[in-house]
Amino acid sequence: MIFLLDCLIIMASGMLVYWIFNRATALLDNFWKVVNTLMCFIALSLVGFRLFHTYTGIMRFSSFVDLVRVIYSNALSLALVLIVDFIIGYLPGDYFAYFNTTSIVLIYILATLMMWVLRVLAKTIYDVTTSDKRALRVLIYGAMSGGVGLAKNINSMHPRRFILKGFISHDSKLKHTTLMGEKIYIINENLLNVIRNKGIEAVLVSPTRLQDFRDDDQLQDMLIGAGLKIFFSENAKEWNDSEGTVPQMQMKEVSVEDLLPREEIQVDMKSVGELLKGKCVLITGSAGSIGSEMVRQIAIYKPACMILIDQAETPQHDIRLMMAKDFPDIKAEVIVTSISRQRRMNEVFDKYRPDYVFHAAAYKHVPMMEDNPSEAVLNNIAGTKIIADCAVKYGVKKFVMVSTDKAVNPTNVMGCSKRICEIYVQSLDRALKKNKWDDKETRNSNVQLTQFVTTRFGNVLGSNGSVIPLFREQIKNGGPVTVTHPDIIRFFMLIPEACKLVLEAGTKGNGGEIFVFDMGKPVRIADLANRMIRLSGAKNIEVKFTGLRAGEKLYEEVLNEMEGTKPTFHNKIRIAEVRQYDYEEVNQEIMDLIDISKQYDDMATVKKMKEIVPEYKSNNSKYEQLDS
Repeated sequence: MIFLLDCLIIMASGMLVYWIFNRATALLDNFWKVVNTLMCFIALSLVGFRLFHTYTGIMRFSSFVDLVRVIYSNALSLALVLIVDFIIGYLPGDYFAYFNTTSIVLIYILATLMMWVLRVLAKTIYDVTTSDKRALRVLIYGAMSGGVGLAKNINSMHPRRFILKGFISHDSKLKHTTLMGEKIYIINENLLNVIRNKGIEAVLVSPTRLQDFRDDDQLQDMLIGAGLKIFFSENAKEWNDSEGTVPQMQMKEVSVEDLLPREEIQVDMKSVGELLKGKCVLITGSAGSIGSEMVRQIAIYKPACMILIDQAETPQHDIRLMMAKDFPDIKAEVIVTSISRQRRMNEVFDKYRPDYVFHAAAYKHVPMMEDNPSEAVLNNIAGTKIIADCAVKYGVKKFVMVSTDKAVNPTNVMGCSKRICEIYVQSLDRALKKNKWDDKETRNSNVQLTQFVTTRFGNVLGSNGSVIPLFREQIKNGGPVTVTHPDIIRFFMLIPEACKLVLEAGTKGNGGEIFVFDMGKPVRIADLANRMIRLSGAKNIEVKFTGLRAGEKLYEEVLNEMEGTKPTFHNKIRIAEVRQYDYEEVNQEIMDLIDISKQYDDMATVKKMKEIVPEYKSNNSKYEQLDS
């Protein structure tokens, strides 16, 4: 149809030009001669149509590139027609009408304009007839290529979700300029007036300006405060202007996690995959937030088998179903048990002989462990000791322990328990290298030397018990949103990013290191709560301050005052230079602590923990009396 319409346009343009130059009488007298000549013009134009594919596009999705192709096609056709017209003048007979050079040029100029009108009209009619009255009036953050690509994408949606009303930019040089027929507005105090006057309902963020938007808290607050929705498309391919391609972006309305300031983290997962491929990998805490993500990321690289341990039955069942569905070719042993059961752990290690151990199992909730210090010792510390000792005994190549920033200058039982775990695996690694491990049977065997690596980071977004799901539920229920203290701050990282860093640090470490992650900018929890309320659109939701919980501190650290750091293979990972401990002394202290904890005397248990970790000073807790 497009091909036939373009041919008719050339015929109509030729008739009109001949009529203009020769009047109606001459056109009627020479009608068939004119037709014959124009049929020759059309035949020659087929070359341009074919070379530049002017008829292969979908007319309702026509773009600037399609209009340029029409120009190229008609320019080539014009050149061919001028050459043939010169030859026709010397042919015998009286079969063709005469068109001078000016007339021929005018024919193709007119034809080009009519072809443009046809395409623009078809696109406009389609846009008008298919527009959804529920479509949002939007501005695009980010001009030039990224913004243009996004604009093309939303204009091609069916049904239309967004109606473009302009672009916004920080670049003052773009003031008073337009793009795709819409104004570019500079981000300043007048932007709110533009939003109100034009009835803007949402802002779409160009994929190429995503990081800039995340870093601009002031702009975010302005847009959220104006009641606008914000949409991201993080996984879109960059628009290619030269090829005229329009990426198919899936726009999603942002959550507060998307707006937290963070830099994109690049991890060399290829080298990690090469180390894990074909190996037997054991993961403790496999049903938890970190553990389950590590299961997914490791399974991609096709290990020979995966041993997945967790004592939570229902989440473990979910992991089992996930492995069967997504990774059916990988042998996965899903075991429901506690890491603190020494005999069971020995059986598992003896049977499967893992090459790598990723130890993510732990009790992690601060208030719960503050009330149950013996359980923190028996699960976190004794469990870690059992797993670490099994790793040495059965020749594990590398043992990677997931720790927390709460282990630094701990103010609660949970943080102290994780610090003791760090001390134990570090001292054990040191003892192995000096051939001082006290299990003579293993020490004298021919199994390889296990390397112990610790990774330490802060809160992960979306983890079980994370503050964000809690706030979301409180907002849904009409409030209040509870924050412990107006000045409390925390670091946040995405679970997939944290797990990638754990895998890279763990597989590339040489043993004995405590790797600390750059968590980016800290987030004030009260600001986070207020932003979530504004994003939700809910009204009259109160933020209520409840006071610090037992063992909680205002801010977390990844290093204490006595620690420095050294750079590593990744700019987001550093090595903490921490105090060295003697394995034999540490081992005896931990054994004594475990014996005390079995008496379930909270004060006695915590007192011993403070002896092992002198920097452990309780905060807002009944155990503060032990510090005096």
